Amino acid sequence: MEALLTPEVLLSLLTLTFMEIVLGIDNIVFLSIVSGKLPEEQRPKARRIGLILALVFRILLLLCISWIVGLKEPILTVAGFALSWRDIILLLGGLFLLGKATTEIHHKLEGVSEEEAQQNEGGGTGITFSQVIFQIILLDIVFSFDSILTAVGLVDHVIIMIIAVLISIVFMLVFVDKISDFINQHPSMKMLALAFLMLIGFMLVAEGFHQHVPKGYIYFAMFFSLAVELMNMRTRKKKVKNPVALRKSKKHVPKT
Repeated sequence: MEALLTPEVLLSLLTLTFMEIVLGIDNIVFLSIVSGKLPEEQRPKARRIGLILALVFRILLLLCISWIVGLKEPILTVAGFALSWRDIILLLGGLFLLGKATTEIHHKLEGVSEEEAQQNEGGGTGITFSQVIFQIILLDIVFSFDSILTAVGLVDHVIIMIIAVLISIVFMLVFVDKISDFINQHPSMKMLALAFLMLIGFMLVAEGFHQHVPKGYIYFAMFFSLAVELMNMRTRKKKVKNPVALRKSKKHVPKT
């Protein structure tokens, strides 16, 4: 027990917890988009089930670390390119995210209503709760796999990894509803969230092809875009509150 209370171990716990929370943003964004298709009263339930499943998958994977490490071994070679189970999982997860985000963006740009989009996705009857949970399970597996690989590279003690995962999931459980409601209530923020999903999907596909993309660059781009959009939202809100300034700005618009 004393070996787990050294400054080095505590620092690694703090670092890993922060990393798990940052990686958990992927989960929250996907949960927000997918649960937004359900009736409002079912959304919180779907989000919590998704995060609880994420916790279960992460802990199960942590208890099978030797198996996880073994998944990096090549099992298939195509035209001289070696693929492992890790690569295949990341490729399939990335392609799923790219397809999902592209479909959603297409619906937004074409002006497809939420009801029509649900009917198209649900085969004419609207998407069901079980279909949403199934999609969440698929991405939970991919995100959990990526998260655990990061944990294995940072920390040697399994108990420290489990504590970091527990703290990050509790953090997400506290804030998931507020973040999800905020995304779904603002169309521009929802479009930005879909762009984030495409970026994450592209990163997973690149990782599957052995092209390492530093996650720091990806998350910096996401946070920078988010900060810019929040400033735009604040500017628009001020214009609505100040109709005089809004009328003056319209007068200066050249007529065509």
